[in-house]
Amino acid sequence: MGLDEALLQRAGETGECVFRVYSWSRPTLSLGRNQLARGRVDEGVAGRLGVDLVRRPTGGRALLHHREVTYSVTAPIGRDESLRQWYGAVNVVLLNALRSLGVRAETASVVGRTPTPGSASCFQRPDAGEIIVNGRKLVGSALLREGASLLQHGSILLGDDQGLLVELLPRGEVAPAPAGTLQSALGRMPDVGEVAGALFAAVRDAAIRDAVPLVMDTPLQAAALAATKRYESEEWTYRL
Repeated sequence: MGLDEALLQRAGETGECVFRVYSWSRPTLSLGRNQLARGRVDEGVAGRLGVDLVRRPTGGRALLHHREVTYSVTAPIGRDESLRQWYGAVNVVLLNALRSLGVRAETASVVGRTPTPGSASCFQRPDAGEIIVNGRKLVGSALLREGASLLQHGSILLGDDQGLLVELLPRGEVAPAPAGTLQSALGRMPDVGEVAGALFAAVRDAAIRDAVPLVMDTPLQAAALAATKRYESEEWTYRL
């Protein structure tokens, strides 16, 4: 989270677009920026299951990071540019990557009310424009626009562990519908490296200029370290 925030700030300063892919060292429950945490997270269950807790800078709903691949996109955005346009452009990259793996993914067309951030998991149901496979939500994402830059967080499920949210957030949590997963779509469990490779290949194909590896220079490392302290603090995690 700290590095994503640092990249968000840098995008507005340098004009860089960065597509980042990562996984988690421990199962982690991430809450959207505006979700309730106080009195909702069952810390006893989290401790028994070995699940950590973090609050994202982006919005959206609760998500368990375990058998999944997380990506982030940071980019500058003009005053007249819409988040919907950026969201669509990122979806094209994601769909190309998934199809290169053999996943018959598509975007959802859904009519109905979106669940509120405080009452539902990210994978409770797909919203219009989200990526699905076999009618089930495969990719969850959330956006943040801050000044002249944007951050999009997303999660691609390898397996479906989202049902544990009912135990982790027992008060008011609605059991999510079965999610789409790469394991169910492919009949096997791909590893993070395979998925990351497909994503980076799709980014290179879509890039107007040559895509190059991110250089973690000293200013970026310092900014990420400073931001990380906030995401490690209970003041931020339990601010709501």
